[in-house]
Amino acid sequence: MVISGRLYSKMMLLFFCMFSISTKAQPWLSYKLTPRGDTINRLDQQKMKQGPWVLRFETLRGEPGCEEEGYFLNDKKDGAWRRFSLMGDLIARENYKGGYRDGKQQYFTQMGDILREESYKAVDPKNPYDTIMVPDLDHPDRMLEKVIKHEAAEVKNGTWTYYSSSTGDVVKTERFVFGQLEKKGPPAIVPQRNATKDTIAKPVQKQLPKAVQDYEKTKKKGKG
Repeated sequence: MVISGRLYSKMMLLFFCMFSISTKAQPWLSYKLTPRGDTINRLDQQKMKQGPWVLRFETLRGEPGCEEEGYFLNDKKDGAWRRFSLMGDLIARENYKGGYRDGKQQYFTQMGDILREESYKAVDPKNPYDTIMVPDLDHPDRMLEKVIKHEAAEVKNGTWTYYSSSTGDVVKTERFVFGQLEKKGPPAIVPQRNATKDTIAKPVQKQLPKAVQDYEKTKKKGKG
């Protein structure tokens, strides 16, 4: 059958319209459905992870498996993520920015008790520089700006707290500034105002009651 030019043009136009509608109706290359009918684990047309995802890692070589749930933005973890044991126990809360840990992170024991809290700063690989304030060695009362380059995409930054797994008490705290651990020096000795060298070095003796003083004097005279 010979198709005329006009009929062929109409058929092609109809085909492209149907293809366009089909593409708009199915923006995901693949996805999964939850029991409630929500779409998760979405791959867009560029095969990039987008939206809510659930990742499962089976036990391997003695390492316990786990499940993670959170959001992807352009194939990178973004925002709040949670990690569970394969038994369903919450073992971690993490926060991401551009695929790297950023802000407060929390880790728990299998019993659900807090184990430690960490703090990170995510660094843009395209701009790994940051500005910090440091003391002026020539003028201790002044601060100077210093530009530093981060060697990693995520750096320790902020307070890290470690807890006892048995009691839940804080056992250690550390503070990091852009990957560098703040060193804690020995406590400074602050002398009292108008105190002399002798009064600082020697302990203050407790004043004895008058009756005891009289007894000591009498005792010394008896020996003499």
